[in-house]
Amino acid sequence: MSDSVYKVIELVGTSPNGFEEAIQNVVKKANESLRDIRIVEVISLDAKVSEGNIVAYRAKVKLSFKFEQK
Repeated sequence: MSDSVYKVIELVGTSPNGFEEAIQNVVKKANESLRDIRIVEVISLDAKVSEGNIVAYRAKVKLSFKFEQK
């Protein structure tokens, strides 16, 4: 087995429809610029409220991806 190094970053995903979609959105967007995403860890969930209604769901996550130095 070869040695591997992984980098961890924190990101926030949002959605008007729910927490699961907020998590999917952050992973999909990160996948556009990061390669080999391995793990998503949900740190916290919250929601934005306006006039007594939830208008946005937010998920703060840690993403780990394989670090390749060239």
